[in-house]
Amino acid sequence: MIKLVACDLDGTLFNSNMEVSEENVRAIHKAQKSGIEFLIATGRAPKQSRAIIRNSNLKTGFINLNGALVFDTNDNLIVKHALPTAKAKKIVDILHQNHFYFEIITANHTYSESIEKRIANFAHSLAILNPNITFKQAVAISAGSKAILNMVHVNSFKKLLADPKIEVMKIIAFDSRGYEAFIDVKKDISKLGDPAITSSSAANIEINDVNAQKGIALLDYAKKKGIKREEIAAIGDNLNDESMIREAGTGVAMGNAVPAIKKLAQVQTKSNNDNGVANILNKFLADNAKK
Repeated sequence: MIKLVACDLDGTLFNSNMEVSEENVRAIHKAQKSGIEFLIATGRAPKQSRAIIRNSNLKTGFINLNGALVFDTNDNLIVKHALPTAKAKKIVDILHQNHFYFEIITANHTYSESIEKRIANFAHSLAILNPNITFKQAVAISAGSKAILNMVHVNSFKKLLADPKIEVMKIIAFDSRGYEAFIDVKKDISKLGDPAITSSSAANIEINDVNAQKGIALLDYAKKKGIKREEIAAIGDNLNDESMIREAGTGVAMGNAVPAIKKLAQVQTKSNNDNGVANILNKFLADNAKK
């Protein structure tokens, strides 16, 4: 019996327009009324993800920034895993030396050195996640998104990290050339110790503290709730979902998931543009009713 479902946002709960469909909302409400807890598990920051979910008339807990921050359904912080500042500074140096556009994310803000590059790189990621839209359409969606424009511009990340009050939860780097563009820089960053390096699309890498992983956060959350591993399901589409799909009793790949996630998951549902989340939730509800 499934008692807890963790669900990714981009490419999973969100459709190509970065919206939650009415069918998905209805299925989530139905699951929650039946006793299934629905938990958002995303690489997005708290404010960014919470606003979209609340606007969809949903109330859930959140695994944010790949597990760097975890909140219960009342928005109380229950887990925090920041990147050590010394390590964050070294990562910033490596990314600057290799001429990557990247952003620093804290619990409250996303910091960027270029809003133009932010829009362009998010558009590339969006187009990769949603092949049915053109890059021009992706730029229009990105430029008009309050979530994407909700950032703090800084002239220097080095000056930002000199502030002792700044706690880095995640660093995300972008490159439209895809996975191959990151091969060497991932090796250099890995030499710094054991950061968690993953990606939410072919056009980025996401760098967190080694303890900030969706799978670790999901199991910790379930333990606090008294929910067993076999009672957990995780739904995702990309590599930053790998740890939670691996750790959950039932791993679910979206129809639009990358091959590695489809291979890892035990179950596959429809795509994000075909209400894949609603499809699998309704299946869980039907299966639970039989038990």
